[in-house]
Amino acid sequence: MLNYLRGTVVQVVRDTGSRVKLILEVNQVGYEVQIPSRFGRKLEEENSEAVQVFTDQQIREDHLILYGFESGAERDLFRKLIAVNGVGSQMAIALIDTLGLPELVEAIVTENIQLLTKTPGVGKKTAERIALELKTKLAQWRTESGLVKKGDESLAPKPEIREDVEMTLLALGYSNQEIEQALSVISQDSLLAKNPNAEEWIRSAIAWLSQ
Repeated sequence: MLNYLRGTVVQVVRDTGSRVKLILEVNQVGYEVQIPSRFGRKLEEENSEAVQVFTDQQIREDHLILYGFESGAERDLFRKLIAVNGVGSQMAIALIDTLGLPELVEAIVTENIQLLTKTPGVGKKTAERIALELKTKLAQWRTESGLVKKGDESLAPKPEIREDVEMTLLALGYSNQEIEQALSVISQDSLLAKNPNAEEWIRSAIAWLSQ
């Protein structure tokens, strides 16, 4: 099984749906790899030429499909997601695309169903199943994989604080992606992490977004 491919970016292709494919040349062979749109945007913005892509190989009926990810941790999370009953490859990629790796893991571990259902195609029952089956596994895995340092798990905002921050910032015109980036950054402030006042989180997020 392929673990990763390292080669030259030939093209990032978007089909008529939401799927994004990377054409990657490795030793004069062109591989077609489906990737999250986040990864595709990054490759385009950075005008990347050489890149390493962590892969998952699946055989469907009469053809082989390669899925590619920016990191080994992202690829491993994809594998854990598709092991959940009712979660297919496209839904797993949509979850990663919508929330990003750290936020998605945090949402599952804290059983933040409302955040999980922001992903197109993910209903409440599916989100509850994902959290139920993966929260314990991911709580340990996120430390082992280096997503968080041991002892830092409590830094993320509580679900009710996150909800207040998201509702306020969305009303101010910020996108979901901008909000997730802000929360990811300000959560590293250990003093803020201990503050139960949502207004302080909102002020910190706006200050970061206004830089």
